[in-house]
Amino acid sequence: MNYYLGKTIYITGGSSGIGLAAAVLLSSYGANIVVFARNKEKLEKALAQIEASKKSASQRFASVSLDVSDNRAVKKAMAKTVGEFGAPDMLINSAGVAYCNDFEHTSFEKFDEEIKIDLYGVWNVCEALVPVMKAKGAGHIVNISSLAGLVGVYGYTAYSAAKFGVIGFSESLRGELKPHGINVSILCPPDTDTPQLHEENKTKPAETKAISGNAGLYQPDYVARVMLKYALKKKPIIIPGLDGKFTHIMKRLFPWLVEAVMDGAIKKVRKQEAKK
Repeated sequence: MNYYLGKTIYITGGSSGIGLAAAVLLSSYGANIVVFARNKEKLEKALAQIEASKKSASQRFASVSLDVSDNRAVKKAMAKTVGEFGAPDMLINSAGVAYCNDFEHTSFEKFDEEIKIDLYGVWNVCEALVPVMKAKGAGHIVNISSLAGLVGVYGYTAYSAAKFGVIGFSESLRGELKPHGINVSILCPPDTDTPQLHEENKTKPAETKAISGNAGLYQPDYVARVMLKYALKKKPIIIPGLDGKFTHIMKRLFPWLVEAVMDGAIKKVRKQEAKK
């Protein structure tokens, strides 16, 4: 990963999960890193972990407390960070939340939070940083969606709506930024062992567990390694793991079959529930 040596990387959602795993790896590759997240205490712990993995004493690190859903706050924070670190060579939009439940048990407030953080958050950060990246004339943007952004899944009416939106936004943005030397990739991981997954499991319906379990469970470090490897190859959609890739291909070529498999899993769960 020699490309990352001396590069400046901005990572939203960098205090945990895939964002933190990517930051630790990038630190070991010799990159300068700025991580953004809401919780100051988690940021401090994350920054210590990131700095401990550094390759050389010349690397620079910083953490910024930021709510990516706040457009004004994002503009202010990014302007200040660019002034201190310069335009990023790579931007990783990893900040996100996930709420999983039946549609009728999903409140407007939960849906609103999902869209504001997972979709508007990506838009807000890109709005603030694309101009300086264009002026630089090179760079990478990696927006983190989900396998649930490629395949609508029971229980994810809020999450899938946001993550499908991230894919549409990113695909459109890619075409606009290519002439300026900036590549846009989309990471679509299956279930990954992160605090976000543990949180959504608290309300996840049995039907969702039966469906999502088919694509496996991955560790953040593995997902981050795959993301950083294929971003450099300018891969437009990055899907870690064979199960996830297979699901994506089947959804594109045989959508009726994917639907039939999911419907079968739902029926099986409900039959089991009826017997209790």
